[in-house]
Amino acid sequence: MIKKRPLNLKLVLSIFFFFLCSWISLAFAQNKTIPVNVGLVLDDLDSGDGKIWLSCIKMALSDFYASHANYKTRLVLNTRDSKKSVVDAAAAGVDLIEKVKVKAILGPGTSMQAGFLINLGDQVHVPIISFSATSPSLNSVHSSYFFQFAQNDSSQVKAISSIVKAFGWRQVVPVYVDNEFGEGVIPFLTDALQEVDARVPYRSAISLSATDGQILEELYKLMTMQTRVFIVHMRTDLSSRLFAKAREIGMMTEGYVWLTTNGIPNELRSLNSSVISSMQGVLGIQTYVPQTVKLEEFMPRWKRQFQQDNPTIIGAQLQVFGLWAYDSAFALAMAVEEVGTPSFEVSQYGRKLSHALSSMRFKGIAGDFSLVDGQLQSSTFQIVNVNGGGTRVVRFWTPENGLMNTLNSTNTSFSSTSNKGNLAPIMWPGDSLTAPKGWQIPANGKKLRIGVPVKVGFTEFVKITKHPSTNAIYVTGFTIDVFKAAVKVLPYPLPYEFIPFAKPDGTSAGTYSDLCYQVYLGNYDAVVGDTTIRADRSLYVDFTMPYTECGVAMAVPIIDVRSKNAWVFLKPLTWELWLTTSCVFILIGFVMWVLEHRINEDFRGTPSHQVGTSIWFSFSTMVFAQRERVVSNLARFVMIIWVFVVLILTQSYTASLTSLLTVQQLQPTVTDIKDLLRKGENVGYLTDAYVYDILKQVGFDDTKLKGFKTMEEIDEALSKGSANGGIAAVVDETPNMKLFVAKFCSKYTMIGPIFETAGFAFVFPKRSPLLPDVSQAVLNVTEGEAILNIENKWFKKGENCEDNPTQKLSNNSLGLDSFWGLFLISGVASILSLIIFVASFLYRHKHILKHPPDSKPLTWSKIRSMFEIFNERDFNSRMFKSSQQRDGIAGSPDNIAGDANSPNNNWPESTSSFSSNHTDANFEFFGGQQTQSPGQASLELVPSTTDPAIIIAEMHTTPATAQDNN
Repeated sequence: MIKKRPLNLKLVLSIFFFFLCSWISLAFAQNKTIPVNVGLVLDDLDSGDGKIWLSCIKMALSDFYASHANYKTRLVLNTRDSKKSVVDAAAAGVDLIEKVKVKAILGPGTSMQAGFLINLGDQVHVPIISFSATSPSLNSVHSSYFFQFAQNDSSQVKAISSIVKAFGWRQVVPVYVDNEFGEGVIPFLTDALQEVDARVPYRSAISLSATDGQILEELYKLMTMQTRVFIVHMRTDLSSRLFAKAREIGMMTEGYVWLTTNGIPNELRSLNSSVISSMQGVLGIQTYVPQTVKLEEFMPRWKRQFQQDNPTIIGAQLQVFGLWAYDSAFALAMAVEEVGTPSFEVSQYGRKLSHALSSMRFKGIAGDFSLVDGQLQSSTFQIVNVNGGGTRVVRFWTPENGLMNTLNSTNTSFSSTSNKGNLAPIMWPGDSLTAPKGWQIPANGKKLRIGVPVKVGFTEFVKITKHPSTNAIYVTGFTIDVFKAAVKVLPYPLPYEFIPFAKPDGTSAGTYSDLCYQVYLGNYDAVVGDTTIRADRSLYVDFTMPYTECGVAMAVPIIDVRSKNAWVFLKPLTWELWLTTSCVFILIGFVMWVLEHRINEDFRGTPSHQVGTSIWFSFSTMVFAQRERVVSNLARFVMIIWVFVVLILTQSYTASLTSLLTVQQLQPTVTDIKDLLRKGENVGYLTDAYVYDILKQVGFDDTKLKGFKTMEEIDEALSKGSANGGIAAVVDETPNMKLFVAKFCSKYTMIGPIFETAGFAFVFPKRSPLLPDVSQAVLNVTEGEAILNIENKWFKKGENCEDNPTQKLSNNSLGLDSFWGLFLISGVASILSLIIFVASFLYRHKHILKHPPDSKPLTWSKIRSMFEIFNERDFNSRMFKSSQQRDGIAGSPDNIAGDANSPNNNWPESTSSFSSNHTDANFEFFGGQQTQSPGQASLELVPSTTDPAIIIAEMHTTPATAQDNN
């Protein structure tokens, strides 16, 4: 029997202690953390924002590791105070990198301090994370180790420009701190304003260390300008002094507009009541922070913790920079944990850490946290109005929708708008609810410096005279009076002074384009003169609405052609009207023949006689000399309308011909500039005018172009003519040519405009706030009686230029356009009558169409039969019946014979027999046979007898079928 051995007690104990030690070792290993040194460079750690930001960062790390206790890494803060100094901030960064070997640096507090640290971090591969440096200039370094966890200032310029556009402000002056923070946003702001057609005429840079006197000096300079819209970009330490001084000198009153970037509204709650009181009416851009449950829970907790850590600081307010500091520390802790143990080289660790930070995404207490190219993507703003003791939200703005009424949970608008009418009520400076127009003429400012051209000729537009004893300058003329009339219409006073654009000797200092360019250079505030709106000039200046006619015209001599035209009797009507009238006369003659020749002896006879009679009848209606009777009602209907047409036509012809023969006929020697070019004629133009360039473009050679300055010189050259060294025409602006023709009306006339231009206008700088009001005033002047009075004052006609009823410039012949309606009515009446006649004729002889008279081809036989009947007399008509009864034609041969001498018979009596005089009744159009319709007597082409009585008797015999005797 085998005896069992007891278990070895030592072995059991060894196994137990092994597992116990392993469990304890594992537990110790899990609780072991790896410290990671990070630097923290802040401003003013003894008080103020530095302490607030530090407390937020500490709470962020505490909250992060409390919710992630199993993470191995732990950030160790190494804090340095930059003492608001760029040098101290740089020294702190060097110390943290070289001595402490930090893996990343949070801070520094300002954009100026961040510049050096960004370059340093890029060289040693240490990420620099800033939550308070907002200048866009920091991105110019293009460092992959710099992260801007704050809203970039350039992201808000679109919101500002949207407000400027909504209120239609045309000029804006930025007022900014003179350092990297202030200057960094100006290029972006200027570009955004230009996109909404707003101009920046001046930039006001104020030093951070400026005294109150220096601030006042700059504000007084702003008061002398027309612009009343100011955009303030600076921190609250300088802006509080600026607004206090602005209120002191009256710049926070009605009419002024103060906009601020988010640097001021974001910190507004930390300012005392006196500073807020001086900012009443300010409109500002404020960073939008969504009100989440996480934020609402954090705010009171932070306030308790901050009060415990800093019992001497009372009433501290947490701003958005503190929230960004919290999210920055949170993001850095997540990135460090993602990278893991910093056991490899610094450069390799820095690259891994930078990559982890770039891809970081989470919901922070300041909103969604995400980076694009190292910049925080958070561009939603709210527009706030400083009113009372705080601010009031009047609008929201997002890049996708612009200005909006409200936001929902996804930061999109329920309703959006881009105009001021939908903005919530805003309390403007001076407790005004009316939106300021954005500019005004300062009472203590300078007068408008208005440049005027110096002219030698055509001084009716602008004339400059100098008093011989006082040397005072007097400027008069048509354009001057128009400008003065426009200024009177303005709803505000506009002080100005005229400054001649002249050299010291009094002559012109350049061309009109040179004068306009002086406005661009700022030497003049405007130009008043006969200045044409040109595309090349509009590149650097703006024009008001034109106050004269547009276009380039041509003045040419006129000649009397009344006694030199032997064919003047043809001129009353155009060739189109002559041709149309002739065709209608022929049409009426044809219609009358068709309607009358079967029943009216006046329209019968040989074919040539019938044609002649028809044409004679039609044309004789011109003088109402027709002798032929009209017996058909259809023909009478046509004649009633035709006589009315002829009456109007003849009366119009008579009136026009009388005018041509009795009134002097003045016609221009040339009507087309291309004729001048083709004939090689000389052409004149006004010197210092752009018309020379136009003529060159048309194709004129320099040798054919002659420049002039005065109207007298032009008159002399035109009188000579091109063949004698003068000119054949002069080309210039329509107002100049009108003035010239008005003075020499008996010798010249104006042709054109031959080229299109925009007319004369006043010149102002680009986007001048005065431009809309002056343009409106010009329209008011030109649409009323004022412009007529001014024209009558300056554009007086010369001697012998009163309206003369015996003279007429050119004579337009009567054209078809004046009579086509009458011709249309007459033509419709004629065609309608023909249709009725043909329909009636076909209906009366429809048996011919059903039963052809012979065996020839059916269609041809019908047509021939119908035409033969159409050519015959219609003895069934009332005309022939009444004639027979009246003349006794049924039984008296004498009467038959006497019919040839009837007064209604208008063709000559032939010496042949009676039968030959009446063979027209049986005249054949188609061959030698005649076909009679049923009910008519059979009548042979060659009568069997010459006795008229027998012939008449045969015509009244019993109807029988006609036979062909041939």
